[in-house]
Amino acid sequence: MKRLFIAINIYPNQTLLKACNDLQARCSQGRIKWVDASLFHLTLKFIGETTEDKIDIISKTIKKVTDSTNSFSFDLKGIGIFGSTYRPRIIRVNINNDKQLIRLGNNLRFELEQAGFPNDRQNFVPHLTLARIKQVQDKAFFQKSIVLYKEVFFQTIDVHEIFLYESILHPHGPEYVILDKYKLL
Repeated sequence: MKRLFIAINIYPNQTLLKACNDLQARCSQGRIKWVDASLFHLTLKFIGETTEDKIDIISKTIKKVTDSTNSFSFDLKGIGIFGSTYRPRIIRVNINNDKQLIRLGNNLRFELEQAGFPNDRQNFVPHLTLARIKQVQDKAFFQKSIVLYKEVFFQTIDVHEIFLYESILHPHGPEYVILDKYKLL
């Protein structure tokens, strides 16, 4: 079995890296697991545990979608959270200019569902995960720290290809192995 997902690689610029480092320093009192910047990606579809014999149909389905999808761009702008202000769960970078990104994600989900890989019940909300939160010590200070970056523009991401990854979980953190890449038009 392989734990699979489809994603766009994100190569953070200095502005985004500085914001991440600042937030880590400001929020060091909580139990927050930060994503290593070398692993930044935007998940288009989490497939999950899959037998190796199904990887070929997944790959053909992704290729079907990418063969009819033009390259595009989107913006990383603003930092927010998933969850409530009382119980935040994820620190994320928001996505702007995302119509083509949403279309790509929805097309992948639809075609994979047609190929026998059911969708989860969640809507596709494009975002870049910066951290997963177990506990925040000072919620008011945490919220003030997040609000500092609410409207900050970080960078434009040009999308020319997407990747099929295997996620291998280790005690020290995940390892992502590229199984295939797919060029957009």
